[in-house]
Amino acid sequence: MTQGEVVAVARGGARNRSGPQPDENSLKSAKVGYSLTALPGEGYCGEVPTFPLPGCSEREAQVWEQAWRTPQGAAWSMESWRHRTVALWVRWSVRMEDPEAGAALGNVVVRLADQIGMTPAGLKENGWKIARDEVAERRDAPPQPVRPSSRGRLKVVAGGDGA
Repeated sequence: MTQGEVVAVARGGARNRSGPQPDENSLKSAKVGYSLTALPGEGYCGEVPTFPLPGCSEREAQVWEQAWRTPQGAAWSMESWRHRTVALWVRWSVRMEDPEAGAALGNVVVRLADQIGMTPAGLKENGWKIARDEVAERRDAPPQPVRPSSRGRLKVVAGGDGA
């Protein structure tokens, strides 16, 4: 460093998960135009890319396929730069299935899950939400009993003059 050179030093400021998360339904969010991108609740139906890491095990291939069928797969399909991070999450998640896996590995898996939006916090950090399929909910709901009209319950009283 030479004399008179100014060095920028990071200070304070917003950090990931510092303070309350923005609320899509708040007035402040409406003013600044904050909204979450809705991911399809039924999951991603497109083509699953090839696992990008070398030496893919059978279990990794299963988890990779399952991960891509989640709603988050729709977002990843538009962001190919995330594929490697998703693959790392798959690899470490599979290793975490070993009963001897340590807590440090668990921390890695959770951090990666956040980065790729596989946790509720990760969804918000990525600006995503999972859309509810309201049509399917109504279609799958049990039919509501039809209440008879009150007109059918009216009776005519003989000799009544209406007064």
